[in-house]
Amino acid sequence: MGLVALVGSFVLLLLLIFRASTWACLFCFTTHEERLSLCRMFVGSEDSKIRKCRDALTDAFEGFSDMEINYDERSHLHDEFTQMTVFLQEVAAVQGEWSFWKAFTSAAAKLKRTIEHLKKAQDCIPPCGVQEAARRFHCWGCFSTICDLPLDCPVQDMLVNRGDQALFSCIVAFQLPESEVTYSWKYAGGGVRTQDVSYFRDLPGSHGYLARIRPVQPRHSGTFSCVILHDQRPLARLYFYLNVTGPPPPEETELQVTFREVMRWTPREAEMIQPWRPSLGELLTRPQALTPGNLLLLAAAAALGSASVTVLVWLLIRWYLSGN
Repeated sequence: MGLVALVGSFVLLLLLIFRASTWACLFCFTTHEERLSLCRMFVGSEDSKIRKCRDALTDAFEGFSDMEINYDERSHLHDEFTQMTVFLQEVAAVQGEWSFWKAFTSAAAKLKRTIEHLKKAQDCIPPCGVQEAARRFHCWGCFSTICDLPLDCPVQDMLVNRGDQALFSCIVAFQLPESEVTYSWKYAGGGVRTQDVSYFRDLPGSHGYLARIRPVQPRHSGTFSCVILHDQRPLARLYFYLNVTGPPPPEETELQVTFREVMRWTPREAEMIQPWRPSLGELLTRPQALTPGNLLLLAAAAALGSASVTVLVWLLIRWYLSGN
């Protein structure tokens, strides 16, 4: 007996779910009280007549069960259902009990034309990102869905020659909100290529959607990350792996050689600059050394030297003789 009751309850639940799915748009944008009050205005308070009225309302909106709309248009659609309810109430007040079949069909057809002219939701643009412009509202369950794409975008490889400029553009293919969009830049150094957020540190100097390094040096190799935020909520994370290649420019090489020589230099004992004092042989071997003036000077020097030697010899002889 308990099993039969359980099966009956399950079947009833399935019927209720199936029935609700046939008028889900109506269920999403009108309340039970509004629908009941509308049928009472048409047919009075008799239960059998109210059931017929509600069945007619359900049948009129059966084509709305699988409808999808742009999520941003749901408030517009809610207003349209509110206006439809007011219009039907006015019809009920004027025409009475037997006009609800035609009134419901006419109202549903008008509302369907309105929905067809609503702004369409954008298609999902791979490969990544939270794309609010592509969010859809589903009438069959009164819920919304968004693109089933990861937050992290694939790593973009950038090969830049040493000394050139590296330009990073934090741009995505899908539409971003018009306001409250900010950009946060991070960096994982050491030449690592990764998407692991634990490797990254903040780059507080970069705030916009563009970042630039100039000139690029080997120490800049690594992964740069840009996080697009809307009201502090991440919409996408972009990654750029920077690989610096090529030899340094010639002028930089010369500068580095000079720098290394300076670093290897050790102070020595101070050296005094002394004048050049050539010998007589060096002087005579120099080109144009035997000029008339130089010959005269040499003769005078020789005569002076000979006289000096003669005087010195005479003084020695005299000293010797005086001692004896």
